[in-house]
Amino acid sequence: MQVTTQHHGDTITITLEGRFDFSAHRVFRGQYEASLQVPAVKHVALDMAKVEYLDSSALGMLLLLNEGARANNIQVAIINCPENVMKILNIANFGRIFKIS
Repeated sequence: MQVTTQHHGDTITITLEGRFDFSAHRVFRGQYEASLQVPAVKHVALDMAKVEYLDSSALGMLLLLNEGARANNIQVAIINCPENVMKILNIANFGRIFKIS
C-alpha cells in the first residue's frame, strides 16, 4: 500500500492506495503519527478513494489513529470511500466514531 500526506492549513490529508491490511501497519502508523505531531493540525482527512481492500487489522489501525488524534484534540474524517470500503465501515459501525463520506 502507498501512503502519502498533504498539509493544507490546519488539515492534513493522508491518502491511501492499494490493499489496506496488516502489511501496511508500519507505513500507515509512521505517516499518521508524524501528522499528529504537527502543531497547527486540527483535522486529519483519510482519503480512501484508491483503497482496493480493507480488513480487520485496518479497522484496528483506524481506531489507533483515532485514539492518537483525540489525545491531541484532532478530528478525523474518512473521505472518498469506495462502495466496498463503505460497506465494511458501516458493518463495523465506524460512522459512530468517524465522520465518513
